[in-house]
Amino acid sequence: MTASVFLQSGDLLPEALNISFKLVPAIMVVGMLALFLAIGYVFKVADTEGMWVAGRSIGNIENGMAIGANWMSAASYLGLAGLVALSGFYGLAFIIGWTAGYFVLLIFLAAQMRRFGKYTAPDFVGDRFNSDTARAIGALTTILIGFVYSVGQARGMGLVGLYVFGTDYVTMVIVMMAITVGYLTISGMMGATKNMAVQYVILIIAFLTAVYVVGFTGGYSTVLPHIEYGQLIGELSAEFSEPFVNAGFYLWIATAFSLIFGTCGLPHVLVRFYTVENEKTARQSTVWGLFFILLLYWSAPALAAFGVDLYDASQYGPTFAANGGMSGGEGDLIVVLAAQLSNLPTWFVGLVAAGGIAAAIATTAGLFITASSAVSHDIYTNIINPDATQRQQVFVGRATIVALGIIVTVTAFDPPALVGELVALAFSLAAIVLFPMFFLGLWWENTNRQGALAGMSVGLTLWVAAVVNDLIFHFSDLFAEFVPAIGAALVGTPLVFVVTIAVSMATDEPPERIKKMVRQCHSPEPMGQQQSAEDVVMSADGGQSPADD
Repeated sequence: MTASVFLQSGDLLPEALNISFKLVPAIMVVGMLALFLAIGYVFKVADTEGMWVAGRSIGNIENGMAIGANWMSAASYLGLAGLVALSGFYGLAFIIGWTAGYFVLLIFLAAQMRRFGKYTAPDFVGDRFNSDTARAIGALTTILIGFVYSVGQARGMGLVGLYVFGTDYVTMVIVMMAITVGYLTISGMMGATKNMAVQYVILIIAFLTAVYVVGFTGGYSTVLPHIEYGQLIGELSAEFSEPFVNAGFYLWIATAFSLIFGTCGLPHVLVRFYTVENEKTARQSTVWGLFFILLLYWSAPALAAFGVDLYDASQYGPTFAANGGMSGGEGDLIVVLAAQLSNLPTWFVGLVAAGGIAAAIATTAGLFITASSAVSHDIYTNIINPDATQRQQVFVGRATIVALGIIVTVTAFDPPALVGELVALAFSLAAIVLFPMFFLGLWWENTNRQGALAGMSVGLTLWVAAVVNDLIFHFSDLFAEFVPAIGAALVGTPLVFVVTIAVSMATDEPPERIKKMVRQCHSPEPMGQQQSAEDVVMSADGGQSPADD
């Protein structure tokens, strides 16, 4: 892979997946979707506190499960194994990147972000840098991330629904997205969080059961498939097992870098820290989230290896070998395909498929909530209509969920890349534009409005150029080689840091009130459950100044 890392999504092979209506799996999926709708209705909200941050009432284990479900998207449940199956060693960059980022979050951001105590990521940017313009750029970035990320989830739901119900792909995308949008418009963050805990249980049981049952029935493993699958590596093709065959060393590093720091900049991840009671719970829930994530990520390469070997040995292997190997569509469903080719009962394969739908819906929920809060809270309320009532804010938020759902659904009809690759683009954007603002905003009190605006503008411009070059116009192979869309943060994030620091040093320091808010984020003194750093500072200073711009 030189000019572009993106693989073609490709067509499915209906015979290999036995794409047809399956009664028992269909009952399982319909029952699961009905459960999600019921939970959303039971925990429905009517105010902004419940809509955006679940009343800041979520405990550490429940929030850890919500983090895991938020993270175990279609890109993790389906796409991660698919990327490993299609690109071998290069796919490991996604496992490393999507895991290591949580250590950075745990050490540098989780507790500090909770003490800052706002509703959304753009809220942090706008208030920390005292700028409505910065808030607007943060909100735009949040909406872009939600859009790009959600297209991958919609594709995953459509592919799995296709296997279970046997209709066409487009119909399944529409149906699955309609159900997701339906329960989100009712429930808000409170219902979404309760659902995420349930969704995590469903997806992890389905995935781990698939790893063990496929490994045992195929003779690949006995006790610990996560390690025993290694004996397969030598038997599989060089493209799967040899380092840097599918992608060079630079691209591997760039991808892992983007995913690590993109993790720390994703708004739907950061908002999880606003939903908990205090900074201690934020740290604990991050550790629990890491544990829940590990259970799947440690298993994905094993299931990918099993699936590739089963596929090559099946009657369908030679057909695709003659056409250059497994297609992207097959890769995105390698988890389901592995169970199917192991001749396991249809109900069992349906369970695996249901886990994929649960994973996609859980992440879409988090993305849509953060995107809707960016529009309703950060743009509508803070910029357009400061006197908006809570009812108006909730209405705008729900309307945004519906509008975003329609746009994502239509785009997912013909996506430009694989599930995992689409999601990686969102990580690249978060790493370049938002992570530097979060890190510098919390750890260097002299970061100012001018520096933040300059850094975010440079980062957003670079990311757009990289995506356009990789996916649309291909104006420069050299640019694509050193600034690939998936790994653009390796160049972009340090550049944004330099620009932000340089401009901040060359211009006036931020107001003392802002500096005190940053210090409060690191104070050992406990804060109230509903308190923010700004509340503490304002109660001491007795005043509030408007945004500089």
